[in-house]
Amino acid sequence: MAMVDITIRGAGIFGLSIAWACVKRGAKVQIIDPHGAGSGSSGGIVGALAPHVPENWNPKKAFQLDSLLMAGQFWADVENTCGGCAGYIRSGRLQPIMEEAGMTLAKRRSETARTLWQGKATWVVEECDQNPWQPNSPTGWVIRDNLSASLHPLKACEALVAALAAKGVSVEADGIDTGRTLWATGVHGLEHLGRDRARNVGSGVKGQAALLRFDAWGAPQLFADALHIIPHLDGTVAVGSTSENTFDDPRSVDAQIDGIISRARVAVPLLRDAPVVQKWAGVRPRSRSRAPMLGHWPDRRDHFIANGGFKIGFGMAPKIAQVMADLLLEDLNRIPQGFEVSASF
Repeated sequence: MAMVDITIRGAGIFGLSIAWACVKRGAKVQIIDPHGAGSGSSGGIVGALAPHVPENWNPKKAFQLDSLLMAGQFWADVENTCGGCAGYIRSGRLQPIMEEAGMTLAKRRSETARTLWQGKATWVVEECDQNPWQPNSPTGWVIRDNLSASLHPLKACEALVAALAAKGVSVEADGIDTGRTLWATGVHGLEHLGRDRARNVGSGVKGQAALLRFDAWGAPQLFADALHIIPHLDGTVAVGSTSENTFDDPRSVDAQIDGIISRARVAVPLLRDAPVVQKWAGVRPRSRSRAPMLGHWPDRRDHFIANGGFKIGFGMAPKIAQVMADLLLEDLNRIPQGFEVSASF
């Protein structure tokens, strides 16, 4: 086997996207994951790439904005290399305004978005129209932003695997660390790091979601009753998800997902008779700081960490891939404040 510059352990969205960024810069990369690509929470079905609200600006929100704006080119490069499809689309998002107090807040955020989003995306308040693909809104008004995007998580992982394969890189079940090693191992990685530091640095949060058979491809995603409702290219709509801090079985579905489906049907009457074609459950890695954990593994020379994507991993992935490739290949630390591994200690 040829010597490699970078060993990446973990073939979820962080590991695969960082591998892609390194390979594009000419690095020799190996990826090791005993469970295969997208086997953890990255193999989910929802795929909402939605921004934080445009107010109380901080480095995390600025980083996410950059990443969401990079996403179109990132996924186009992947698809052009592999000939596959990640299901990425920047079709925006609609959110109902539930009460008059919410109207005032939404209009204020519309003003701040003009500045904070640098004119590259909009957040506007508009009256509901006759388009049936809208959430129920008691006020008759919705928020529309054109920054939100979506993809199909598992298909996106498969597209990255295929693009990497086109560059001569495959995901292996086992291997020996060579060169610098990046640990992007999700919930198991948080547990490992916690044992290493003898403290809790993060935990897994279970989520359940469902796919309904309904073709709304190209329509905006919806956020209603605290649910993401995401049209996919294959003629399905994903709805989710729960957030469960305590659970017995990480992959089992139960009555909670039935409640999610019922709420989605109420929020969007068009989905009332849409059949359920899949139910999914998985555990997402949430760091103690609730921000992604990026950077050097303390006390381990040439070992690095990318973890804690939780609900925003896919949206953050293009920018995280960039800054981690900077660090791994050029020793350039452009990790924003609050994302450093030490922030979770």
